[in-house]
Amino acid sequence: MSDYESIRGTRVKYLTSDPTLDSSTEGQVWYNSTSGTNKALVQIKAWSSSGALNTARKELAGAGTQDAALAFGGNAPPSTQTVTEEYNGFNWSEQNDLNTGRRFLAGAGTTSAGLAFGGRLGPGAGAGETEEYDGTSWTEQNDLNTARQMLAGCGIQTAALAFGGTTTASGATEEYDGTSWTTSPGSMNTARRYLAGAGIQTAALAFGGRSPSEPQMNNSEEYDGSSWTAGNTLNTARRYLAGAGIQTAGLAFGGSTDATPYQTSTEEYDGVSWTNSSASLSTGRNLLAGSGTLYAGLGFGGNSGSITGVTEEYNSNINAITQAAWASGGNMGTARRALWGAGTQTAGLVFGGYIGAPISADTEEYNGTSWSEQNNLNTAGYHISGTGTQTAGIAFARGTPTPVNGPLTEEYDGTSWSEQNDMGTARYISAGFGIQTAAGCLGGGPVSIGTPNMQRTEEYDGSSWSDGGTFPTPISGAGGCGTLSAGLSCGGFSPPAGLGGQTTLTGEYDGSSWTTGGAIITANNGGFASGSQTDAVFFGGANPSITNQAQKYDGTSWVSSANLATARTSLAGSSTTGTSALAAGGNIVGPPLNTTATEEFTDGTEVATASTLTTS
Repeated sequence: MSDYESIRGTRVKYLTSDPTLDSSTEGQVWYNSTSGTNKALVQIKAWSSSGALNTARKELAGAGTQDAALAFGGNAPPSTQTVTEEYNGFNWSEQNDLNTGRRFLAGAGTTSAGLAFGGRLGPGAGAGETEEYDGTSWTEQNDLNTARQMLAGCGIQTAALAFGGTTTASGATEEYDGTSWTTSPGSMNTARRYLAGAGIQTAALAFGGRSPSEPQMNNSEEYDGSSWTAGNTLNTARRYLAGAGIQTAGLAFGGSTDATPYQTSTEEYDGVSWTNSSASLSTGRNLLAGSGTLYAGLGFGGNSGSITGVTEEYNSNINAITQAAWASGGNMGTARRALWGAGTQTAGLVFGGYIGAPISADTEEYNGTSWSEQNNLNTAGYHISGTGTQTAGIAFARGTPTPVNGPLTEEYDGTSWSEQNDMGTARYISAGFGIQTAAGCLGGGPVSIGTPNMQRTEEYDGSSWSDGGTFPTPISGAGGCGTLSAGLSCGGFSPPAGLGGQTTLTGEYDGSSWTTGGAIITANNGGFASGSQTDAVFFGGANPSITNQAQKYDGTSWVSSANLATARTSLAGSSTTGTSALAAGGNIVGPPLNTTATEEFTDGTEVATASTLTTS
């Protein structure tokens, strides 16, 4: 029997623990003497489902990356589409339409600098229309020199490439410089339509398609900025396929053959040859669009027997990737909104709120599975704020039937609440952050409705309140988390109080003053934040409609994360971590207006994982 040394020329390493797992370890085999197992680090390839397009369609175009993609145009019978959607890594959102609806078009660029060109306007001949996208809207540009449909494209908005297409088949190639198209002297060696493309203007890749003599093709060609040369063939000849990547690291997926009209097969190109991937699309389809890279691709839309909006992400990595997600937890005992929360996902605390007519003093503790009723606040309050942990919580800044109670402060010891010294200024709808002995309260609306929001911060030392730094603008309804010396504020109302004016403002507090951080993605008030100044998750709220949006902050910028299952505002949650948060209660799109629903957040991870080999 052959052994590893005779096959590889090296001995299996004998180690007491696994080596550092990174790309340098890929393909290695070793024996872990502690666990008594042979191990190896292998590449993981997989397609995973994500949020579907809002408008299901086929014959569309795409651009961008796996977590910032653009979908535009297409066909959803009986209509040719103008619809444009942006993808944030989890979900698609509708944007301003193309000026000219069309299908069988091509695309290039990014979500902030996209390009749409060619296509079919209606029955018959192709179009030359070209449009540029600036992240908000499309504007008309100079047409292609050769009007066509069923073409492919690649590159960026200021350096794009169009090739192939027309009603029969073409090899015509054109280059775009951000203003106009120039016909390249180098046509493709094999004229074709229904092909796919990848790469940049000076290093492009064309593959698959259909010619007058071949119903499905396996030919690939490479473009160097002036001419095309033949590359190695796909393993599965196909038409109506999609592509992603670059010339030396390309991805081909989906498509159609006469024998299999809805392909699932995926192939990877290394600049020399195509290799079948071990991963297949979950939904076989043709006439779909693609974007991204060989290692992080995206496929969306198409025809799977019926028109679909299915979106799938392709990952080819040595690391095991787990996407962020919300999972259902145990329901609260009392449905309410305008409450506050503290603690962790497995040791959570919520208090106060608004039940419907009465104001609530209810307190509940969460153990990671279920909620249990505890001793009430001494004074009921709604739009209450607080911070801390399940055994050392603090509640402050609340609305009550008698406005004078707005500055009340109470501490929780894991069993009961005790009254403490009042805040300096009565307020509600404030943001809280910190711990019981070092807490901060930002902004809020004075209890006299209609007066301006506050810019004032107050600091609590475990005994009394004192003035802190001034926020850049009057604010209320913001999310807050972090510590007193490294606090975070996100979203909220800007003036006038309670009358609209959601903001994207992020504030960072250093214990004495506020500075502006990266803006949240969508203006929002009434959301809840959990975590630290450099690792936070912000979820729920209204903008102005009640939202299920969630987003993550790394200390510099916000990115979209997995959405809540239940859209809600004025909710509560755990406050201490950005990787395992809790969402509870809140105001939903009713009736009923209040909810008991609890959701648990687990952030995405990317971890190199050694595989255990079967021993004999």
